Amino acid sequence: MNGMRDMAFSAPVLRFPVPGLDRENGFSGSRPDAEVLKINDHIHWLIEQGITSEHIGGLVAGLCDRLIAEGFPIWRASIRMPSIHPMYRGIAANFVRGGVTTIEIAEHGIVGERLFEETPIFYLLNRGERRGRWSLERGEGLGYTELHEFALAGGTDHVISLCEFPKEVALRGLGFSLTSDAPGGFSDDQLAVIEGLLPALGLAAYRIAASKTATDILAVYTGARTSARILAGEIQRGTGGSINAAILLADLRNFTALTEVYQPEEIVGFLNEHFELIDRHVEENSGEILKFMGDSVLAIFPTDADDPQQACLAALASARNLLKANEALNRERTGNGGPDIGVDVVLHLGEVFYGNVGAHGRLDFTVIGRAVNEASRLEKLCGTLDQPLLMSESFATTCAAPCQYLGSFELRGVSKRADVFRIADAAE
Repeated sequence: MNGMRDMAFSAPVLRFPVPGLDRENGFSGSRPDAEVLKINDHIHWLIEQGITSEHIGGLVAGLCDRLIAEGFPIWRASIRMPSIHPMYRGIAANFVRGGVTTIEIAEHGIVGERLFEETPIFYLLNRGERRGRWSLERGEGLGYTELHEFALAGGTDHVISLCEFPKEVALRGLGFSLTSDAPGGFSDDQLAVIEGLLPALGLAAYRIAASKTATDILAVYTGARTSARILAGEIQRGTGGSINAAILLADLRNFTALTEVYQPEEIVGFLNEHFELIDRHVEENSGEILKFMGDSVLAIFPTDADDPQQACLAALASARNLLKANEALNRERTGNGGPDIGVDVVLHLGEVFYGNVGAHGRLDFTVIGRAVNEASRLEKLCGTLDQPLLMSESFATTCAAPCQYLGSFELRGVSKRADVFRIADAAE
């Protein structure tokens, strides 16, 4: 298979000469002092960008603008990097001279993988090479869709340099590509400068990508609001504080029984489908899921001290929308012979501790307190009362929506009886 790929996409892969570059001491020897100073200035700029910049788009655009000002015939350029994200496998920042630098995201999946396998970067990786050059004006590399399009638009030369990062990090490295539209393309001296800048470029891109990865992954696992607090320094056990919040607790009905009928991978698929719609309607109303607990979801809507009603109405909108979406999901699934999985939702309002709880080496940023316990106990009444949406007295009073009183009930482990309500039109 690799042999067939090499035949289809073979191209000269060159080691770029680096005149005046001492591998241990940097640029010296035959290079004029003024040229060395320019190169060092680019390196210093790259390091500064690595410290201060937040986007690789600015990094590639800024470097290309600097090199173009010195006469480099750069028409297009890109930095391509793998990512650590559940939704996409890689990211690219694409520069076009005189145009807008764009960000391109490659999604996970078979399609994305096949597209990557048909790129010059994959060709180099497959051969264990770090550099490649294709003379587009001589017809090289036209088996690649991207290079063929560049050639048709006037491209003459395409070069790629790969920079490898530490193997223990999933951010394996980057590919830096440059395309020229000038006759003959890049000179050897220009390629030597690019080669000399690559370590500093890789360092800057690595820092930006590592920071973005930490932010993205933390948000995926803890939520955007919580991750921001963690990254701001709230990382010690016990740190946090009391907040007032509307609490949404959603539980999939009779889900345990399904584990006796369906295979584990099918169970996980069902969970993901329902959790996805719950998350969507919580997020669109400015709430945040704090925890997936088996087949249950805990979300909060922090209240404004001066207007707690707004948070309650947001939580109520989330609950009603997710229940409708859940009905639609079940109609589709049962139509294909799958199970009908109901969801019970409880809405409560109260004070909670929002912060770090756990052991010294294993923390959870979550909410605890009486209000959370009460919400959990209220959820058990959904089955008893055959109601998919229940509200506590504090929530019903604050949201001021039309409600129907269902009675006063004892909650296990709670000394005070709870007055329970439902939305007046919940059955419509």
